[in-house]
Amino acid sequence: MSKQKPITTVISGAAAMPSTTTITNANNRAAVVRSRPMRRVLQNFRLLWLDANLDESKDDFKKSFRRLRRVVASIETFKDAQECIDFLRAITNQKVFMIVSGSLGRQIIADIEGWPQLESVYVFCRNQVVHEQWANKIYKIKGVYTKIKPICKALQLDRENCDRAMISVTFNGLDPLFMYTQLLKEALLEIEDDDKKSIKDLANYCCE
Repeated sequence: MSKQKPITTVISGAAAMPSTTTITNANNRAAVVRSRPMRRVLQNFRLLWLDANLDESKDDFKKSFRRLRRVVASIETFKDAQECIDFLRAITNQKVFMIVSGSLGRQIIADIEGWPQLESVYVFCRNQVVHEQWANKIYKIKGVYTKIKPICKALQLDRENCDRAMISVTFNGLDPLFMYTQLLKEALLEIEDDDKKSIKDLANYCCE
């Protein structure tokens, strides 16, 4: 079987975590600024997508990939199960979420579910009923899905839980001055070049 190299998408800077919340006032902007920066500083998780039938030229794949990218900063795709397993094994300092097809998931997940770096698994297939029979027996599988939208919702919830856990640990270990400097930098990255009102709102918020 020929091996397909993983496609890595890493988004950094202001575009790393596109907002999923409509910002309507200064208080909402401040809340978003406080919640988003630590994800970019920590880079504490990534997503692996394993499916032997992935076709990157199809519109369905491109749309699904864009949806996932709104939730996750780093995505690797694989068609070969062994290459995906080897890639996962090499990760030691990040939490990994995995989307896997039903057929490949049945073959590999039971063998890797105990790995500490593997946080959650989402089975993406056409026949939900068939694959739920084995998937429901594996603790780290969060669900069996036939559409990408509910996967994104489940992934976002799990990502937020992971964020909270990591931020709690990081806050206890970071120097306060360094932490607030990073938060200020990220707040500035959120401001559009011509957004004078946002600059004024940020200044007012900092004075509170």
